Amino acid sequence: MLPEAFLSRLKSQLGDEYDDYLRSLDRPRAVALRFNPLKTAEFPSLPFVETAVPWADYGYYYTPDARPGLHVWHEAGLYYLQEASAMAPVTLLSPQPGELVLDLCAAPGGKTTQIAALMAGEGLLVCNEINPKRAKILSRNIERMAVPNALVLNHHPKDLERHFTGCFDRVLVDAPCSGEGMFRKEEAAITDWSEETVAMCAERQAQILATAAKLLRPGGRLVYSTCTFAPAEDEGAISEFLRSHPDFSIEAVEAPTLSPGRPDCVENPAPGIEYTYRLWPHHQRGEGHYAAVLRKAGSEESALLPSKPDKLPKEWTEFAGSLGIRLPAGKPALFGSTLWWLPENAPELKGLKVLRPGLELGEIKKGRFEPAHALALWLKTCASVQDFAPDSPEIAAYLHGEVVPSPKKGWTLVTAGGLSIGWGKGDGKILKNHYPKGLRR
Repeated sequence: MLPEAFLSRLKSQLGDEYDDYLRSLDRPRAVALRFNPLKTAEFPSLPFVETAVPWADYGYYYTPDARPGLHVWHEAGLYYLQEASAMAPVTLLSPQPGELVLDLCAAPGGKTTQIAALMAGEGLLVCNEINPKRAKILSRNIERMAVPNALVLNHHPKDLERHFTGCFDRVLVDAPCSGEGMFRKEEAAITDWSEETVAMCAERQAQILATAAKLLRPGGRLVYSTCTFAPAEDEGAISEFLRSHPDFSIEAVEAPTLSPGRPDCVENPAPGIEYTYRLWPHHQRGEGHYAAVLRKAGSEESALLPSKPDKLPKEWTEFAGSLGIRLPAGKPALFGSTLWWLPENAPELKGLKVLRPGLELGEIKKGRFEPAHALALWLKTCASVQDFAPDSPEIAAYLHGEVVPSPKKGWTLVTAGGLSIGWGKGDGKILKNHYPKGLRR
């Protein structure tokens, strides 16, 4: 049962479309996934994948009764299960390879990994999450989706002002909100809703936007998004922000499949508020969403100062040489015995709470190198590969943590239908299983 106060306000917002919205709640919910070009340039055919999501590259709807999260290719990072409307803000952000990009409220990682896909592994992607548990989930999804150039942080957004003021070419603020657009999807969104929650969220959103404004370089693009219908958190939040930040303006981006913002829903709307965007479940196949594209005046280079690299240890050099592994542009960093590969323009990390500083390569143990699971997922191939069919008993056994038959010797990349899934170490007859224990089925 939807809250009466919510329905009363929405009826005023929608007018003649109100009944269409109510009828949309009775239709089956559209479910979608987003393929990962970091994993492969050619996506295999899957029987449950249907039509494309019109506002998102690599986005597709899938059959509602399918369970793609159980497929081995989900664990291999071939795709991310993501609500279709939630793909729109990153399309509007339009991150480019080589840029410095910030996802300020990043967990669980849907929009972060979508940004990473469009950046094609080039540049620096900083993704931050204030909640420690959610930050760990974010880090795991970054690993699964084979993202090599992401820095995962666990900070209050305002803490980042000391390190990154004027640094980023693009900033995404997918703000915590009252969740009205998720009422059909999540029962908790209904029970947690109140008019007081809307007001509280609007106040918090204003604080996050003010920080985002400082982190963006002059001339940069900021995209603000919510999954709510509340004007106080959408057109109202943007109008208030623009009144207090005259160096920002709304940028009109061509998005013909999205609905326009509603200046009639707020008092004293900012100029151009009709060029912000809404996704309504009675207009689009997806849940409720709002997004605004903002441009900061000026034109200046990023203020980010890259850190100095460490030296590559000989254990890695010998291991990588034996398997013919070539890393992308970047620099090594050794944290204790763990070796990471950081983006070229990664900053000095001192003073930051870092969960993931880039691509984890592995650990140095008594003069030998043990490769990380993240490295396996990032690799497309190497000198020693053992492939099994994705639905084979060997892959099922591997995901359970069992040994699998193979004539390979030494460290070997295990693939499922050509897509890397993890490491094994062979003796010429079997591969000892190195699939992480926490991921085993």
